[in-house]
Parts: sequence; C-alpha cells; structure tokens
Amino acid sequence: MNRFKVVKIASILGIVGNIFLLIIKGIVSMMTNSQAMLADTFNSAGDILSSLMTFIGNKIASKPSDDDHNLGHGKAEYIYSMLISIVMIIASLSIFKDSILALFQNHKYEFSIWLVVVCIVTIIVKFFLYLYTNQIAKKQKNLLIKANSKDHRNDCIITFLNLISCFLSLKGIYFVDGMVGSLISLWILLTSIKIFIESYDVLMDKSISEDTKKQVYEIIKNYPEVKKINHFNSTPIGYQYQISFTIFVDGNLSTFESHDIADQLEKEIIKKIEEIYLTVIHVNPIKIEK
Repeated sequence: MNRFKVVKIASILGIVGNIFLLIIKGIVSMMTNSQAMLADTFNSAGDILSSLMTFIGNKIASKPSDDDHNLGHGKAEYIYSMLISIVMIIASLSIFKDSILALFQNHKYEFSIWLVVVCIVTIIVKFFLYLYTNQIAKKQKNLLIKANSKDHRNDCIITFLNLISCFLSLKGIYFVDGMVGSLISLWILLTSIKIFIESYDVLMDKSISEDTKKQVYEIIKNYPEVKKINHFNSTPIGYQYQISFTIFVDGNLSTFESHDIADQLEKEIIKKIEEIYLTVIHVNPIKIEK
C-alpha cells in the first residue's frame, strides 16, 4: 500500500472516531455542565477538522508533478498542517478563557457515571488511534499524520486528567474541573505552535538536516574522482528534498566520463537516502598537477 493511501485511511479513521467522541462528549457535557468535558468536546471538534484537513492535504499532495508544479504538490501537506495548527491555536485560547472564568467563579457541575464512561471510552479510542497513526508517521515521515498522532496521544493524557476531576467532584472539589480545562487548552496551544513551526520551516525552504548532509558527503567520499565539492544547496519538496552541488573532477577526463561519475553519484544518493527526492550535480574540471 502506497504512502498516500495509508494516510488517507488513517485520516478517515480519525474523522469517524472523532465524530463519535464529539457526539458522546457533547451530550454528557450538557447533562453535567462540566467545563473540562466541554473543553474536551471542543477538542474533539478540532480533531475532526484536523483529520479532515489531513484528508484534503494528503489528496492534493498525492497528485503527480505537472507543467505548473514541476516538483509535485508535496508542500500541500505543510500548508494544511499550518492551517490545522492555526485552528487549534484559536480554539485553545477560547477554551482557556472559559476555563479560567469557571475556575474563579467557583463553577460547579453535577457528577454522573456517564462522565466516567465517556472518559474511559475516549482514552481507549484515542490510544488505539495513537498507536496506529504513530506507526504510520514514523514509517511514512508525514507531518500531517505526525500532528494527528501527537493529538491522539495528548487526548489520552488530557482525558485522564478529566477523569481525575470527575472523581474529585464527588468530594466537593470542583476547582480542579476549571484547572483541567485550562491544562487542556494550554496543551493544545503548545502542540499547535510546534506543528506551526515545523510547517513554517518547510514552507520557508529550511535546509536539509546536518545528519542527512553528512550522509551525502559519506557517499561522495566513495568516489575518488571527485576532488572538491562546493555550492551545496537543498530545497524541501513535501517530506523530501531536492539537493544540488558542484563537483570538481580531473580536467583530463572526457566529458562523457566526468558526467558519468555525476550520474552514478546522483542515482546512489537517491537510492540510499530516503529524504532525497532529486539530486542535481554540476560538473567542473580541475587541473591536476602531474
């Protein structure tokens, strides 16, 4: 199964799972007037939007290169990841405001066994979604799925805190509900800012990592004909990079021989380094003293 099809399935599962959680959380939050559960409900609404954007962004990114987009549509992943992060930032600030008000106004809510049931169901659903998407994110190196995976993980922790506040309400301790709502909003905010920065880096053509650059240089070392390298540049193309550099070879080599070296080097780099989508090598002659 190819990369884009795997991500498509993961995004659809995320949409279905989060719609289910949104419905049950919304019903129970209205029944009990719990601020933490209401915050969790808004979180699920944001998760639906995130999964939907993942689906759309993945669909666009899967399109092959054309005359207008010579290097493909891979950056769509990062455009939609940035949109997801902006929506999450706005939602987190709104939830934080409501939670702080509830905290200082001594907001109370009615305990219900359904609060506990919804929390447990949420933790189970989100934990399995986290395991599934985390495996895909690591294998496919997809920021959209990585963002979804982190969100699922965060939801497990947040809902566990929500569960604690439910039990504390039985003892008449209600302020924890507002505190948990605040923690939920701050967690969403920090996660969304991190996703925003990762997306921004790619869209602003951040250079390839030093580790990957070192891998390229290690491959070049296996070619004794290459006497010097300069003008190393890299440009992100979706989750991969296009790199270019100039190699200097013995000026006594024929044009065919020197370009054959560059051709072999280009193929080996692409084959051995997954992050590299395209390698462009310029060849310059250098005078070798006999």
